[in-house]
Amino acid sequence: MRTRLAFVLAGAGLLAGSLAAGAQATPRPPAPAPGSGSVTADSVKEGSVTAAQLLAKVKSCSQISNGKYRTDDETSATVPVCDAGGAVFWKADMDVDCDGQVTSKCNEDTDPWFQDDTAFHQSNGKPLIADKLPYVVVPSKSSTWDYGSSGIKGGGVVAVVYNNKVEYAVVGDTGPTKIIGEASYATANALGIDPDPETGGAESGVTYILFKNSSVSPIENHDKAVSVGDGLAKQFVQNN
Repeated sequence: MRTRLAFVLAGAGLLAGSLAAGAQATPRPPAPAPGSGSVTADSVKEGSVTAAQLLAKVKSCSQISNGKYRTDDETSATVPVCDAGGAVFWKADMDVDCDGQVTSKCNEDTDPWFQDDTAFHQSNGKPLIADKLPYVVVPSKSSTWDYGSSGIKGGGVVAVVYNNKVEYAVVGDTGPTKIIGEASYATANALGIDPDPETGGAESGVTYILFKNSSVSPIENHDKAVSVGDGLAKQFVQNN
């Protein structure tokens, strides 16, 4: 569970801070190397609903959060949580979360804010694997917004849209109560975003669409997240 805050490292001056029974999963193609610039709109598209179709349904915001969130500790609060019939969404940046099981890509050496746990766990009781499983971080419950009151829960399905690409993920971790816009290493990598937890991420342009009362079980089954997500996305586009 990330509690990233901005601080100064001595001597370094570094500032840190189920509705889709018939849907079929689309095999994931290999993710491009970070920064390669070779990603196309279809190269990492999952499911059958396009980014344009989803974004067309989240142009306006019916705010449900009691106030707005910051994208980082040092920024002002500008991001509301919005309701959109069957889903909630927000538009923010993407910080890279490497929390969970220790791997060669996610550990205390690669991530200054690394924690070896996630709010929600795999079916075997172990934390999630950030560089393997696409997951999204939601703000911890607070007076600003309680994600549970909106039908959002661990293992719920999220459509993450960036640069004309769609990646399905699950709600996998919770973060600070005042900051929004974070997803796992695997999510960033699949979308062509630099997944380095210290220097990577995207400064803006990421849309997170969380489908209410959805669930993937087991949470670590990404193919199921794609299958369920595609069905929910179709329904979302049809009903909004």
